[in-house]
Amino acid sequence: MKQLLIRADDVGYSRAVDLGIERSVREGLVRSVGVMPNMPEAAHGWSLIADCDIAVGQHTNVCLGAPCADPALIPSLLQGNGEFKSSREYRACYKEGVDFVDFDEAVIEIEAQLARFVQIVGREPEYFEAHAVLSKNLNEAIGHVAREHGYTYQVPSFDPSAVVQCGGTPVRMVMRSQAPGYDPAAAIRETVEEMRDGETVVFVCHPGYLDHYILTHSSLTEDRTKEVDALLDPDLRAWLEGRGDLELIDYRDL
Repeated sequence: MKQLLIRADDVGYSRAVDLGIERSVREGLVRSVGVMPNMPEAAHGWSLIADCDIAVGQHTNVCLGAPCADPALIPSLLQGNGEFKSSREYRACYKEGVDFVDFDEAVIEIEAQLARFVQIVGREPEYFEAHAVLSKNLNEAIGHVAREHGYTYQVPSFDPSAVVQCGGTPVRMVMRSQAPGYDPAAAIRETVEEMRDGETVVFVCHPGYLDHYILTHSSLTEDRTKEVDALLDPDLRAWLEGRGDLELIDYRDL
């Protein structure tokens, strides 16, 4: 039996993103969502779906907005204006072989975001991972905090062919947004057809609608709206649920 976990990241990114995620949960295929605890719209986003039977994880964010920790304690993560260094800066430094993230400072911020997550959600996360940035030190800090608390840690991967661990389960992570001509429904179908029997795949989505904030703070825009439509598509749901070789799961099943 194949196992497919469809995950929606970025609860809290913006109010419009929150509305798209709400529809993807209430009317669509999403059963696992990641909350960005430091973002101003995180509490609003969670309030829209708090009564739904879904797995919720901490989508730790250290490349957008203001930190949850005391800025004086985490200088390696911040710009001069007190907000996080951008994902663009992470990528540029990664290409140069530079990791500016201090491990101990990252742990401080991750723990602060965890405290904020519990305050917002009212329970501990069912899984634990980070908004995509290229930093070995950050990933090690995420893993450290997850182990300290006994959480299911989703090891990051940008290689859809690589098998990584999520808790005790080997999984592949697939994310195709921003690929030329991206068709989310077709991508999900292709992913399922390519899966081997017994394999577990996490298909990462970023469903959402667009507002001024997302248009000025993210390179991922139109594809978010495409993913909302795909995740609500009744034909895709019927195709997935009609397959005898596939089980749709969430992080609580791992």
